[in-house]
Parts: sequence; C-alpha cells; structure tokens
Amino acid sequence: MRADGRRNREALVTAAAKAFAELGPEAPLDDIAKRAGVGNATLYRHFPTRRDLLAAVYADELTALRDYAELLREQEPPADALHGWLRALAGHLAHTRDLALAADGDWYGVVHATAAELLAAARHDGAARTDLAVADLLALVRGVALTADSPAQQARLLELVRHAVAAG
Repeated sequence: MRADGRRNREALVTAAAKAFAELGPEAPLDDIAKRAGVGNATLYRHFPTRRDLLAAVYADELTALRDYAELLREQEPPADALHGWLRALAGHLAHTRDLALAADGDWYGVVHATAAELLAAARHDGAARTDLAVADLLALVRGVALTADSPAQQARLLELVRHAVAAG
C-alpha cells in the first residue's frame, strides 16, 4: 500500500473509533469519512462493509484477546484457560455487537482458531466434550454476549456454558 493509502486507512480507523465510541456501531459512514478528511469512495475502497471497518477498529482488541489466550494457556489448566478466554471473548463481543453477529471475516478466523486451540487442549486434558464443534461453542458465547442483561447474568450464563462443555 502506498504511503497516502496507509495514511488514509489510519485516518479512517481513527475517525471510526471516535465515531463508534460517541455514536455506537451504527455511526454514519459519511460522517466517518468526513472526520477522516477523505471521500466516501476512499472509505469504501479500504472498507467495503461496515463490518470490515468495525473489525479494523477492534483489531487491537482482537490481538489482545489472542495474547490473553496464550497467557492463560501458560498459567492455567486447559479447562480454566478455555473458560477464562471465553469470558473475555463474551465481554469483547458484548462491546462490539456488530462483530458478534457476524460469524465470518478475518476477525472470526482469529477467534475460531484461538477457540479451537483452547478447546483441543481441554479435550486432550479430558476436561471437555469430544462432540462439541468449535463453531457451536462460539455460537453459544455469542448468544450470551448478545442477550445477557447484565454482567452478572452474563457470568451465570457462561457458567452454564462451562458445565455444558465439561466432559462427562
């Protein structure tokens, strides 16, 4: 990418982050382009969909989630690492509801791969069901993130997911 293209992309991500923080994920894309000092065509060239822009804005958070999974795997038993990470993921998805609704894209690939690694380790340890698909586990967590009325309810629902995932 040329230097001006990189600058435009960075300006769009910065403007989008501010707009999403102020107005939520439905912030007008025209407003975001204007805040970034670029035209709509430039915005759509870099981010063909709102979801692409949301994923770019929250890319650092996704990297932090991935890093957190690594930390948990080093410090916790596999089942605890899996469920600690699922709690963090649910919190992230509750904050970024549009991403929670989208089970596709690069962001989902990172989330899916991380969940698959953690689930495989828990299975290897005998702590997780062998018949559970990663996509089903992520669907459960997305459901919790999107429907919980409070952090306390989210914690209770995730505890139910933990019991559903447990082997035996």
